[in-house]
This record gives sequence, structure tokens and C-alpha cells, in this order.
Amino acid sequence: MARAAVLGSPIAHSLSPVLHRAAYAALGLSGWSYQAIECDEAELPALLAGLGPEWAGLSLTMPLKRAVLPLLDSVSDLAVEVGGVNTVLFDGGGTGGRHGDNTDVHGIVAALREAGVRAPGSAAVLGGGATAASALAALRDLGLDTATLVVRDPGRAADTLRVADRLGLTLSVRGLDALSDIAATDLVISTLPSGAADPLAGALAGVPALLDVAYSPWPTAAAEAVAAKGGTVVSGFAMLLHQAVRQVELMTGRGDVPVEAMRAAGEAELARRAAG
Repeated sequence: MARAAVLGSPIAHSLSPVLHRAAYAALGLSGWSYQAIECDEAELPALLAGLGPEWAGLSLTMPLKRAVLPLLDSVSDLAVEVGGVNTVLFDGGGTGGRHGDNTDVHGIVAALREAGVRAPGSAAVLGGGATAASALAALRDLGLDTATLVVRDPGRAADTLRVADRLGLTLSVRGLDALSDIAATDLVISTLPSGAADPLAGALAGVPALLDVAYSPWPTAAAEAVAAKGGTVVSGFAMLLHQAVRQVELMTGRGDVPVEAMRAAGEAELARRAAG
């Protein structure tokens, strides 16, 4: 018996259990279980301390990606660079060492490449949180050494600027009032919460490619605006799917993770929720 879970707050609507359980079923891992656990920063230390040797790994979402860092025994170089961990692996079960990793970067890169976005000449990221930091790392992996960060308050972008420095990226920080200036950017990655980018749809309409990390409800107004002009649109579901694939690989040690089975399970669940 091996256990895994996704932690965060709020967590009730996480798609991670659907994706991971679909992978276990397709891989024949009948002894594996995956659940969603409500957990905030204050509760995290005690929860980690209480895990037994049957635990293989954890997925982390808001608000835990940065809060977990001081609670780990080791952290991957990538997670150090972006300053955020979304995956915890246990050495010898929950009572062994805790290793932190980041699969969000892989999820973004894989989602973009799957949609044909492989070598953008320029890019901008909307938002300045943990996912924005992963987006910057993804842009580096796609070959960029400069990017634009668009945030509500440029004066509060210090953490993200430090991430860019660690990544070796030159980052230009702009306010939302300058959004029209990036209309000719090859790629925009919106890391804003669901609905937050809707008022920006008009300014984004002409961009050649948009990845919107929101995925429910879908399409977002920004995605519709870009698609209407013939641009390439990538849903946050694709990012979520591919980061989960990498998590399953890391937690189970399997290299044959069933991407399409996970995709079908996730899309079916999203359709069920939309219909309900």
C-alpha cells in the first residue's frame, strides 16, 4: 500500500485526485491511493510530521509552495531557482527524508510544446506569484533570455525579480496599464486567478499565443479573444495534466505514465462539473 495526496487550501475542487487515480488504474497500481487534504501554512508542519512510512509523495498547491521550503531536507536546483515546491517525495516513506521538486515548469513547457509553441521570440507573464516564477523558468527552457512581467503593482515585484536573476533572465516589469504595449509579444502566459484576466481580453486579442493557467470555466474571455483572432490558445488544464504526469513518474518510479488516460479522465471530470 502506497499513499499520496494533494495539499492546499481550498482544495475541494482540485483535479489532481482524478488525474493521479487515472494513472494508477492504467498502470495497474491497485495498492496506491491518492486523496485531497485541506491544509494551510499553519497546519503543514504537523501534517508532514504525522505521515507514516506508507507515504510516497505529496502534490502542493496554494498556499503551500513556498511555505514548505523550510520543512524539507533537500530541494532540487530548479525548485530553488523558482523559489517554489509543488512536489514532495519521501525517502523511505513519510518517516524518511523529504525532498522538494517543481513539476510546474515541466507542465508549462510540455503544454506549450504540445500546442506547437516551441521557440517564441518574445514573451510576457501576467501576475507575480509562485506560478509566474515557474512560467519564467519555462520561458528560459524555451530559449528566452529576456521577458516582460506585467503586474498590478510593479513596486511589489521584488521576489519575482530575484527569481529572474537566479534564472539568468533579464526581466522588464510593467504595470497593467501598459498591457497594450505587449500586444505584439509572441507569447503571453497569464498566471492570474480564474476570471482575473477577463477585463484584459481586449488588449490580449492580437497576441499569437496565450497560455491561461485558468481552466474552469473554460474558455476564459482572454482565451476566446485570442482564438477569435486566430491565435494559439493553451488551457491551464494542459499545464496541470503534464505537471501531474511528471509527479506520477517521480512518485511511482514508472516511465510509462499514461498521459492520454489521465487527459481523458480530467476532461470527463471537467465536463461533469460544467454540466452540474
